[in-house]
Amino acid sequence: MKARLPREYQPKSQAELIRQAQQMQENMATLQEDLDNREYTATAGGNMVEVTVTGAHQLKSIKISPEIIEDAKEDPEMLEDLIISAVNSAVKTATDTSNSEMEKITGGLNIPGLF
Repeated sequence: MKARLPREYQPKSQAELIRQAQQMQENMATLQEDLDNREYTATAGGNMVEVTVTGAHQLKSIKISPEIIEDAKEDPEMLEDLIISAVNSAVKTATDTSNSEMEKITGGLNIPGLF
């Protein structure tokens, strides 16, 4: 059994299909550039640690409260865990946002090699 698209989604010709694919690819490239330049901030430990990452998952900044630094003298693993938690949270937000925005363009299609 062959799957068929509704008529409004069926291209009129092969040239039309190629044009639509190229347009989708251009839209995705523009969006990817925008997403890569966005910044995402997350905190951990009741705002004692704050990190900012870009949409390209590059760590941009880390802010650590002086109070937590004092506590870290006795328990450095706690500070390490807070930093890891904040970074992972910011990266997850960036990834989820990227996936959600790309899905709007692709209509949920997962086309390998396009993004």
